[in-house]
Amino acid sequence: MSVSNPIIPIKAYRFHFDVDSPVNLPRFPGSAWRGAFGHALKKTVCVVRNTPCNQCLLKNACAYSYVFETPPSANAEKMRKYTAAPHPFVLQFPQTAARSGYELDIILFGHGQRYFPYFIHALQTAGRSGIGGHQQLFNLQKVDDISLTGHYLTIYENGELKPQPAPEQPLIPDMPVKIAITFHTPLRIKQDNKNLVSRQFTFSAFFSTLLRRISMISYFHTDTLLETDFAGLSGQAKTVEFNQQNLQWFDWTRYSSRQQTEMSMGGLIGTVELDMHNLEAFWPYLWLGQWTHVGKGTSMGMGAYSIKAASLPATSFTN
Repeated sequence: MSVSNPIIPIKAYRFHFDVDSPVNLPRFPGSAWRGAFGHALKKTVCVVRNTPCNQCLLKNACAYSYVFETPPSANAEKMRKYTAAPHPFVLQFPQTAARSGYELDIILFGHGQRYFPYFIHALQTAGRSGIGGHQQLFNLQKVDDISLTGHYLTIYENGELKPQPAPEQPLIPDMPVKIAITFHTPLRIKQDNKNLVSRQFTFSAFFSTLLRRISMISYFHTDTLLETDFAGLSGQAKTVEFNQQNLQWFDWTRYSSRQQTEMSMGGLIGTVELDMHNLEAFWPYLWLGQWTHVGKGTSMGMGAYSIKAASLPATSFTN
């Protein structure tokens, strides 16, 4: 089986906000932040009002269209039946609370880095307008660039955006003997149009979904297509089983302003353990998935996971 490592240049940023009262947001606040961010971004850049993005003449030259609608090009060979490609970003929330204020992480993939100044402006605007049902105010103080080795560099403060390091490709560490994969935010994977619950969750379902996501991000947001043995990897994945599985279904709902209705967004959280003997081909994808997330709702922070083993440090953004 011929397998190549995926190549997705990545940038990670931490946004630091001041708040004037205790934070009052849901346990998984990604939906509230993404909604406010999208509204602020569209209000900032859209010059053709009341026109759906897919019908707009400017859709291929618009920051909002690329970031939130991400239209496949007319000659795209993949995802022809879909109206939008994977978004070039995910929201991520630090696992430890900020010492003061509030922190939000943004991870950008490939060409998404070009639009980073729009992210700063839109998130600053969104915070000032209010986040969540209580319209809590967040005042952006600074933005740190987070290297993939865990070094922090302040690149935006007092209205000034400084030069920043180039995107990085995550280095794949040596594969440990055994790993624990912890899903921090609800993981939603569908088969036969049904969400997989704990007893139905398999390595095959997880890895096939992850492989497809990494392939699509590479195709639409980088200059390097993923060339690998998709059939061989998917076939081998069906023979792999978790050593231990401790997953629970977490039910929650979010309000969709676009559809003006409550939407069920429940998913699996918890930990699985995996013996990595003879699983070298899967390791680069599993490691990279800590940045890409997996499953449905990734842009709002869903499907976030981290990998830990005795021989590996935790990734910097999960600390």
